[in-house]
Amino acid sequence: MNYKTDIGYRKESLIKLLNAVIVYENEIIQALYDDFKKPAFETVLTETSYVILELKDTIKNLKNWAKPKRVFPSLLNFPSTDCIYKEPYGKVLIIAPWNYPFQLALCPLISAVAAGNQVVVKPSELTPKTSEIISKIIAKVFDKNHVEVIEGGVEISQELLAQRWDYIFFTGSVAVGKIVAKAAAENLTPVTLELGGKNPCIIDETANLKLAAKRIVWGKFMNAGQTCIAPDYILIQKDMKSHFVTYLIEEITKAYGQNPVESPDFARIVNTKNWQRLVNMIEPKKVIFGGQTDIENCYIAPTLLEETSTESLIMAGEIFGPILPILTYESETDIEAILSKYEKPLALYIFTENHAFSKKIIQNYSFGGGCINDTVVHFSNKRIPFGGVGHSGIGAYHGSLSFDIFSHQKGIVKKANWLDLPMRYAPYKGKLATIKKILKWL
Repeated sequence: MNYKTDIGYRKESLIKLLNAVIVYENEIIQALYDDFKKPAFETVLTETSYVILELKDTIKNLKNWAKPKRVFPSLLNFPSTDCIYKEPYGKVLIIAPWNYPFQLALCPLISAVAAGNQVVVKPSELTPKTSEIISKIIAKVFDKNHVEVIEGGVEISQELLAQRWDYIFFTGSVAVGKIVAKAAAENLTPVTLELGGKNPCIIDETANLKLAAKRIVWGKFMNAGQTCIAPDYILIQKDMKSHFVTYLIEEITKAYGQNPVESPDFARIVNTKNWQRLVNMIEPKKVIFGGQTDIENCYIAPTLLEETSTESLIMAGEIFGPILPILTYESETDIEAILSKYEKPLALYIFTENHAFSKKIIQNYSFGGGCINDTVVHFSNKRIPFGGVGHSGIGAYHGSLSFDIFSHQKGIVKKANWLDLPMRYAPYKGKLATIKKILKWL
């Protein structure tokens, strides 16, 4: 089968994948619960339903996305017809993370297949049950020469990266992203790197504090904070802090009860290594709320920390867990001083009713994407690109853009033969003044 040119086969494969995800949804839900007690509601919202909607959208639009696109020709080439052809890169490697292990493996796969590529998917070894169900589904849907899942640990990833690929799509940490980029550079392989960073959540004096607290608690503690676009720290106007902390505590309690360890709606840390890393960040004297931990169950309670220094361990890098430090500012100069200490984040959030303030933040600071008066939800809109900038990533995807990143854009000029202007041909004597006038007019 020619995956490169057969649009019908691509579409048929994606329909089979859609049916398989629907059939195996309960097993996927169970796998994610087994891996780190991810609540079924969160799995449906952020994993299975997201993949199902992505499949439906891609199946619906595939033929249109794959069509050659006519573009307005250059007058220098008159008469001509100019088009952009979208051809698959070829052999694609997708390395998926453990925090949203189903969605972040399947969504790039969907687009890579839609664009006509052959694909190898490397799911995370830290979520073995989810990796197992992904492998099972892919084996049932695809020919092995078309799409294959290769499971394993770091050594397998290293072996895969040592091979020559036509495109690599990686989601994970900045540190591993640098390793992937270095390996890709050996063969000048193009990459998409979806990484992370310290995502600030800025709250000014005009914000609706109660609603802000509700939306921040949801965005931060969903998936136990193991979300690349979760708010990493709060930066709030100093006089508002005490009231806001009260609202945060109220919202955490409403969401997860008096004892979150008993809540069926609160996930666990993926393994003991990550649990220990996070526990080391919690300074007991700074705990405002929460702080309880249990290594046997990889549990860390939703925790609020009072933070006054950007030099502390928790402010040194991305937290990626259910710990939320709260910093304060008095002026926009303070905001600049804090934000400038870190690399460009994957997300930035602003809570304000002051349009001029939010506009200034968006224009003055570089970041992947974000929200005004909410958190995380920008990820859900397939019509806007999702991706980082600088250390938070390279490239962006979602919707039709996902199809495009797995496609080489090949420009073609089809020149007519009924007219052939002599101006461009040598000898050039006596033509310089004329060509300057023509180029100036263009």
